[in-house]
Amino acid sequence: MSNINRRDFLKGLSLATAGAAMTAGGIDLRAQDAPQSAGKMEYRTSRTGDRVSLLGYGCMRMPTVDGTRNGAVDMDAQMRLIDYAIEHGVNYFDTAPVYTGGKSEGIMGQCLSRHPRDKYFIATKMSNAWGDFSFAASKKMYLNSFKELKTDYIDYYLLHAVGASIESFNQRFLENGLLEFLLKEREAGRIRNLGWSFHGTKECFDYVVSLHEKYNWDFAQIQHNYLDWNHASGRNVNSSYLYGELAGRDIPMTVMEPLRGGALANVPEKVSKKLLERRPTDSIARWAFRFAGSQPKILSVLSGMTYMEHLQDNIATYSNFEPCSEQELELLERIAREMVEFPLIECTGCNYCMPCKYGVDIPGEFAHYNKCVKEDLMPLSSGDKEYRKLRRAFLVGYDRSVPALAQASRCISCGECTSHCPQDIKIPAQMRRIDNFVENLKQGREF
Repeated sequence: MSNINRRDFLKGLSLATAGAAMTAGGIDLRAQDAPQSAGKMEYRTSRTGDRVSLLGYGCMRMPTVDGTRNGAVDMDAQMRLIDYAIEHGVNYFDTAPVYTGGKSEGIMGQCLSRHPRDKYFIATKMSNAWGDFSFAASKKMYLNSFKELKTDYIDYYLLHAVGASIESFNQRFLENGLLEFLLKEREAGRIRNLGWSFHGTKECFDYVVSLHEKYNWDFAQIQHNYLDWNHASGRNVNSSYLYGELAGRDIPMTVMEPLRGGALANVPEKVSKKLLERRPTDSIARWAFRFAGSQPKILSVLSGMTYMEHLQDNIATYSNFEPCSEQELELLERIAREMVEFPLIECTGCNYCMPCKYGVDIPGEFAHYNKCVKEDLMPLSSGDKEYRKLRRAFLVGYDRSVPALAQASRCISCGECTSHCPQDIKIPAQMRRIDNFVENLKQGREF
């Protein structure tokens, strides 16, 4: 069976769900909240008593008029998606001041304010890592979120991208008095739940978790999927550890990157074959979303849905929700062990490395390279029977995917992008590797 993309797969499916339970690593992973009724969205209860949809709407990426990643947002399409999501039980919407080129909060304010305020929960962030983190600048960012989102209170407020270092956390939130200010805002009710999102080192995670006794975190957001459960790479920490530490303190979690930047929706063919043999009517992505929602302390699983068929598939996954069985967990763990052997660049397409001042489309470079690796389309030796065909396909696809003035050859290895990468990818080194690979292909050299 060919490894078709998620959109094509979904167009030919009638979706189905059933029921099961799971355990792993000594932690009870069975969902505690039963589905409300057949076909209805699964909800989990927060520490403040909110009934939060297990499917959360991530607002980092939005549909664009021209279909490109950085094009103008298609407001009509975005409003249709948000309206449909709310109509079908989705009530958790996650944005940030830095998302969608700084436009996400304003766009979501327009989309959500058309609905009664009690129909949705807003999550946004203190994104002061991307600029001046003085108290004055941070407070200005905080107050602007209310204006952009057209609201007088924020349901879930996060300290954004915690984890680079303990020193960075202290500078961004403690030494400038910002966290004390936010705690007072929580007391006043303008923040209903206060938490943080994590990308980083175990040392910093343990430090922030240890502050729970003092600050009483309401929730946290972690990168969580069946690959990162036991096989996190780069600067990330296994989500089995993150989950265990937070669940042990009764801190609910929201989930980012359930698809690992799309990698778990577009897996290598030999992996997709195993999953489709087990559940032939389920999309490949549904496996990842079911895993991400199977643990009881997961409050909501975020998905950035820019196509209606993705939204519909995810709604179906989390309606009449079926957690992964023990056998399915074992299968996913075996698959994860296989996948970590693939020579992929661990980019999730978060765009935190962008923009590049020299114009390099960093996520685009990685996306094309990874696509060819996953689909076994790498032209590695002129001795291969398919070398000429693969060589031409790679170079033509490369020029179509990444314009000439945005290709890896433009990278001067300044390194500014590296410090912003949550996956700790050594971006300049990878750019040199891709550029050398492309140049060798153009010259017809051996590898």
